Amino acid sequence: MKRVLVPTDFNVESTKIIDAIALHQGLEEVTVIFLHAFKLSDSITDMLMLSRRSRDYEYISDEFNQKIDSYTAKYHNKIKGIGIEFFYGSTAAAFRNLIEGLQIDLVVYPQRYNFAPINKYSIDPKYLTTRCGCQVLELDTDVIAKEQELFETKMQPEKVARTISA
Repeated sequence: MKRVLVPTDFNVESTKIIDAIALHQGLEEVTVIFLHAFKLSDSITDMLMLSRRSRDYEYISDEFNQKIDSYTAKYHNKIKGIGIEFFYGSTAAAFRNLIEGLQIDLVVYPQRYNFAPINKYSIDPKYLTTRCGCQVLELDTDVIAKEQELFETKMQPEKVARTISA
């Protein structure tokens, strides 16, 4: 079973990547972890309150959670779990530790990924994922959506996915 990390801004549209992951031919059963990265604040008060980060979950809408639940039900035989993580830091070494701790095998982005900060401390995850030592894959969610509408789908992996780094 593979563990896949998906950087997100918790926009409902970002959940479409689950279709692409579930239908990607190179992946067997997977666990998907949505991640948003924050840089650490310079404020001593913020540092003291770091353990009380439950307020960051307020950025996740009920609609996003409902979409995740529906995808979990839809792909119950392929997706073994969907989780949410927050990363606090801005160094590649700290991010590699997170990747190791979560046992991530693959980082997946939609092909037309655009970073959207959810607060002033949000950082672009591409800065971290390109240097994490993990395979990074881009999946075209539009091709997947169009292919799903056909009765007999014969997808070709080279049109759907493009490997970024190993």
